[in-house]
Amino acid sequence: MQEAIDFLLEKDPVFKRIIDLYGLPIIPKRPQGFATLSLLILEQQVSIDSARAIFAKLKSKVSEFLPEELFLLSDEEYRSAGVSRQKTSYIKALSTTILNGELDLESLPSKPSQQVREELIKIKGIGNWTVDVYLLFCLNHPDVIPLGDIAIVNTIKELLGIHDKIEMEVYAQKWSPHRSIASFLLWHYYLEKRGRKTGY
Repeated sequence: MQEAIDFLLEKDPVFKRIIDLYGLPIIPKRPQGFATLSLLILEQQVSIDSARAIFAKLKSKVSEFLPEELFLLSDEEYRSAGVSRQKTSYIKALSTTILNGELDLESLPSKPSQQVREELIKIKGIGNWTVDVYLLFCLNHPDVIPLGDIAIVNTIKELLGIHDKIEMEVYAQKWSPHRSIASFLLWHYYLEKRGRKTGY
């Protein structure tokens, strides 16, 4: 990580400001696989705490959190766990894609970011934000910035005064090939400023 930090400090003074204020972030890690992707679907557009509570209820309805078990759960069982109709269809779509052999999650770590994105984005309910977070937290890809994440976007607006997504994307090119560490620093600022210690 130090190499990436040194690079970013040289490229952009905004990172010195973040580190001077709040120190270095702990780089989070999530397990790879079906359960994490399902949790990321549940986390879309809701708080992480709320999604995790729903995930725990859903997990309690199966003996093992596997695609074949989640596919067989009824819509009523999903509903009683607090899963919306839309997200139920997304988790079932993910389950089906894996069961049909159209997606091999175990092969993803050996593939480049763009190929992982192309494979996951085909699945109903998985968009760029979900792919970005999976690449960052599960596969440890070094050069990802999730510009669909409200915390990242708001921090860029606040610290850099950039309000247009395309301009953000262009500006963030200067952080390549270490945009992932840049993302963790931006999240770190966002959470620390608000006194929130969790968010991953």
